[in-house]
Amino acid sequence: MLPSASDPRRQVAPRAVVEPALTDLERAWRTVHAHLRPTPVDFGTPGGSGPDFLLKLESLQPTGSFKVRGALSALSAIEEGSRIVTASAGNHGLGVAYAARALGRPATVVVAENASPAKVSLLRRFGVDLVQVGTSYDEAEAHALGLVGRGVHYLSSYNDPHVIAGQATIGFELDDQLTEYLGELTVVCGIGGGGLASGLGLWASARSGVRIVGVEAEVSTAVSAAIAAGGQVTAEIGDSLADGMVGNIEPGSVTPALISRYVDDLVTVSEAEIRAAIRYLAAERGCVSEGAGAAATAALLAGKVGSRGPVVALVSGRNITLPALATVLRSAEA
Repeated sequence: MLPSASDPRRQVAPRAVVEPALTDLERAWRTVHAHLRPTPVDFGTPGGSGPDFLLKLESLQPTGSFKVRGALSALSAIEEGSRIVTASAGNHGLGVAYAARALGRPATVVVAENASPAKVSLLRRFGVDLVQVGTSYDEAEAHALGLVGRGVHYLSSYNDPHVIAGQATIGFELDDQLTEYLGELTVVCGIGGGGLASGLGLWASARSGVRIVGVEAEVSTAVSAAIAAGGQVTAEIGDSLADGMVGNIEPGSVTPALISRYVDDLVTVSEAEIRAAIRYLAAERGCVSEGAGAAATAALLAGKVGSRGPVVALVSGRNITLPALATVLRSAEA
């Protein structure tokens, strides 16, 4: 389905975005490694009664999400003197705010008026130039794209080669942390716009035996819809606890092609499965996760991921409000 006449995306011409190369991943690794400590891997309890999979705890990043990797990589590659404008569901904006402060770059972050209060509060603490507009990520992104002009660089949270390369640096850490598993390893990650899965897929393409499985929310399948259609389409989007994975993708985005080429499987998870994963992570693994951060775990708990060997699930973020977390933890759903 093409965008309707009222869809703000119709007014935005596709940008010319190049795909990242393996050399971009190496440059990103040098930048990210200089600013961030590796996040830990939780190996679980050997012989325990629960599911047997590892967790890569990106929730322990200083901004509470893996998105800071792509932001550092991208801002370090953008021409000095440019002002960065980005749209975000929250976590990418936090990453940009952190990177802007670390690198001394000016940045504006556009989020929807109904963006996660936890993420908006954190953005204000970083002191970033914050704009709230519209009632969805799609509207915020269209507004941000409309701000682009002379001296202003639009930085997509997913459709950018340096952002994608930055997310791939998770894989470089796994190279060191899971050396004995790399011959037969499955890495499971959430998919919103697809930057994380694209980066990990490109990283895995240079490592024999490593598989990548991407997980979308059932109510937001823009990437898999684009892959099925052979190009970007406007998908129906519903509300989800996994707010960081909800929304359509920018026209001309490079992520569907990269995911089609390098990611081994795509699955979806329901809202009930996401809530169950948040409860499991808190109760069984001592880990706070937001909805999107629990998507990979949700797919594993639901038995939707096939594997030949060890599996690591990315816990990609922790930025959930305390009331929302309390509601999920009190839920009686199995």
